[in-house]
Amino acid sequence: MASYGLPTVNAAKIIADKINASGGINGKMVELLIEDTVCKPEIATNTATKLVSDGAQMILGGICSGATKAALPIYLDAGLLVISPSATNPPLTQSGDYPNFFRTIAPDDAQAQLDVDFAIETMGYTKIAVIHDKGDYGKGFAEFAKQFIEASGKAEVVLFEGVTPGQVDYSAVVQKVKQSGAETVIFGGYHPEASKIITMMKKKRLDATFISDDGVKDQTFVKVAQENAEGAYASGPKDTSNNPLAQQAVQEHKDMFGTDPGAFFENAYSAMLAMTSAAANADSTDLAALKKALQTVPVETPLGSITFDEKGDAIGVGFSVYQVQNGEWVELK
Repeated sequence: MASYGLPTVNAAKIIADKINASGGINGKMVELLIEDTVCKPEIATNTATKLVSDGAQMILGGICSGATKAALPIYLDAGLLVISPSATNPPLTQSGDYPNFFRTIAPDDAQAQLDVDFAIETMGYTKIAVIHDKGDYGKGFAEFAKQFIEASGKAEVVLFEGVTPGQVDYSAVVQKVKQSGAETVIFGGYHPEASKIITMMKKKRLDATFISDDGVKDQTFVKVAQENAEGAYASGPKDTSNNPLAQQAVQEHKDMFGTDPGAFFENAYSAMLAMTSAAANADSTDLAALKKALQTVPVETPLGSITFDEKGDAIGVGFSVYQVQNGEWVELK
């Protein structure tokens, strides 16, 4: 998942450099402690323990929901604010178990509702297969999709199946999709599995469309699946390219790293801005003081002007549906 994680590291570097060049936060310099969870819960707990012992005062991340969930109790015990640009599992905010957790991306129930509405209302499908990767993120998204399809009264779930991440061959589940008569597959998970599944669907001449989530809406999916990705759909954060702050952030990335930024960069940039602004406004890294600042003082970001609700979700941040057209993800209006 490096293509998801590294843009967040880069966003942190850009903003830290800008803050430090202008004298820091109330005179204090920003120091980055960078660790990699590789999106695995068991590694995320070790990473969290190390960051706490290294003196971290605020956490930007994690990237994946399962790893984030595993680490959150450790950060909570240490009284540390956590803001993720991309962990979308709804219970992270909605359960109330993690009062230290905030995010700059909408949760999966909103994303699943959008994808289901797109499949049923826009595309007119009535037979839908729902596949997931058994993880907190993918399975959570898929369960919401199943629930919304059944509640619609306009379509049926003809298959609900989990796959094991990292498998070489997904022909068995593709065969089940074929036998189910599904007109479309809604997949909950990440791009490595999605690229293999869609490639196998094309190989078996299965003409069902493929609809997925923001774990798939990444250029790496297109790079791996190649021509098989053409025509696939996925939800992802709304296109913010017309926002002057988003344009500025992208240019800063090009200037510092020589490349276009990757997935969740604007969400990470916004999270870092929100976190550092809260520290400046509160003149503290105390969790209660930071939370109060985040929930009451709007911050201008590449995602727009944002504050956070009492659960930790960003107000006014949402998803769009995208399609791969000529090898690029294009937002559908």
